[in-house]
Amino acid sequence: MMNATAALMLSGFLFASEALLAQYDGGKAAQFVAASENGSSITRPQDTQAIPVFKITPLESKIKFDVEASVAIAGIFDKWDATLTFTSTDVTSGVLDIKIQADSVDTGSGMKNGKLKGKDFFDVKRNPIITFRSTKIEQTGPDSFAVDGDFTIRGVTRHEKLTLTVTGAGTGSGTIAGTMAFDRKEYGMNSGIPFIKIADRVEVSVNLKGDRISGPPLALRK
Repeated sequence: MMNATAALMLSGFLFASEALLAQYDGGKAAQFVAASENGSSITRPQDTQAIPVFKITPLESKIKFDVEASVAIAGIFDKWDATLTFTSTDVTSGVLDIKIQADSVDTGSGMKNGKLKGKDFFDVKRNPIITFRSTKIEQTGPDSFAVDGDFTIRGVTRHEKLTLTVTGAGTGSGTIAGTMAFDRKEYGMNSGIPFIKIADRVEVSVNLKGDRISGPPLALRK
């Protein structure tokens, strides 16, 4: 059995260790928020006093796509995850990371869904996830932003640009809406759909509803 002196020494050691770890973690000054279409959200703030922490509301957020064709081809993705990370109040420190389950595509047509999931298009069996991860965020106007990032579909990664507009800046609640266009043939989607003429240009749009749940507002240029 541990005597009183040993117990005191052990308690002091544990307290000192916890204090050291807390000091180390506090120096990281990082946080992230996550949201998914299935309703889950995760927040991991380390220093909520210095860093804005946002939560995206999945039920009020959408990720869509549209392509010009002789028969309309447009739809949404039912399953996705999005995270937005900041290391300071400077908006350029942010990182937007979106992961879409390609198999969740829904055009309202079983035939179109099946064709898009197949090897000629999304090839969901071998490439189940479509991703966009920002590499640079630049404020281009009072409420507009250019987001450069790496876009991956069918296992092919290319640099693309997402243009965003933010509403409700500084209020603690608002929307992030934007579009990104890409050439499907640059990602190996060279085929068509029988009896349907399809354009090469595909437009993806995001509409995310977010709330600041702690920390200061982002420092945006007026």
